[in-house]
Amino acid sequence: MCVKVVCVGGGPAGLYLSVLLKRQDPSTEITVYERNPEGSTYGWGVTYWRGLLDKLHAHDPESARAVEEHSVRWHDGVAHVRELTTRHHGDEGFGIGRHRLLRILTERARALGVRIEFAHEMEVGALPADADLVVAGDGLHSALRTDAADHFGTEVRAGRNHYTWLGTTKVFDAFHFAFVETEHGWVWCYAYGYGAEGSTCVVECAPETWSGLGLDRADEADGLALLEGLFADLLDGHRLIGRSATDGRPQWLTFRTLTNQRWYRDNVVLLGDAAHTTHYSIGAGTTLALEDAIALADALRAHPDLPGALAAYEQERKSALLPVQSAARYSAQWYENLPRYLALPPHRMFALLGQRHSPLLPHIPPQLYYGLDKAVGRLTALRRLKRWLGPKVARAAHTRAVAPR
Repeated sequence: MCVKVVCVGGGPAGLYLSVLLKRQDPSTEITVYERNPEGSTYGWGVTYWRGLLDKLHAHDPESARAVEEHSVRWHDGVAHVRELTTRHHGDEGFGIGRHRLLRILTERARALGVRIEFAHEMEVGALPADADLVVAGDGLHSALRTDAADHFGTEVRAGRNHYTWLGTTKVFDAFHFAFVETEHGWVWCYAYGYGAEGSTCVVECAPETWSGLGLDRADEADGLALLEGLFADLLDGHRLIGRSATDGRPQWLTFRTLTNQRWYRDNVVLLGDAAHTTHYSIGAGTTLALEDAIALADALRAHPDLPGALAAYEQERKSALLPVQSAARYSAQWYENLPRYLALPPHRMFALLGQRHSPLLPHIPPQLYYGLDKAVGRLTALRRLKRWLGPKVARAAHTRAVAPR
């Protein structure tokens, strides 16, 4: 059906889609255009869970083995609140360096015959006219999506808190949350290892804390020094590593939640962050992008006509994303209302940290919710009620959140 495929954007989703399409039909001509030079990427490490790894093994065992081999894994979550620490045993999690993941997928795609053009900024007007399918995998700021934003029904909502994506030379053996109180409010970070070379640290705080500490005015060196002091116990003498902007200032951002009413137009289809974003606090961005690629490849194989395939892909992924987007929205709100939970003892706060995706939690006093949750865990009938009620509240809240204003 698709003889010639052009993918704009060489992130994990675009590269993995090219691998899957080549495996399905080696005769398909696929070209991936990536604006950045080869080996140049943002970020440090990405996280994923066993469910994604199982899907990767099912769809391309060779690249899955390489991803698993180069990943680190953990089972514990550790929360540091002031001078107190609590550790909880949980599901198996994985981390892999973003550079490493892209290298694995690039090498696999090339081995299958995919043409990859790095340092190539593909302009909207320069797309090959004979392409059967054009995949917009060019991220949050997708030029292909922006060119037809009215058709796609693109909406972007900015979060309240400020965050910065950093690396550190400390290698963590668990997923760590650290909460530090300052005279201007709380600052916290999420830290996890991705290899023997280091870990990712995402630091977040409310806007008044960000400006009160002077992080809005500090250059990168001063900002990193301030954060290293705040998280000295967590870092254990190791340094933080930044990625400054072109003007030398640190990259503090507010998270942009992006949604689209439609995911395709003619032969152009959205993939990964070009189609949707979910708050980083649930650690699902890369997983969702790769799942998009799997769903799109499956739809193209199952449907003989391109419109039918793209419609099936859109329907499947929009449905699958509903609970994830709800969880991400509530997770972001949990952190935006962090002082509400930090008065609890650390083990209780950490328990509610694990429940932050719940649509019920914002409406119930934290101490009461903790007690109810413990009771629910002991009573089968209450567990069933919670499983039944939670999704209904989530769907209602999602409908309100995405309704036109």
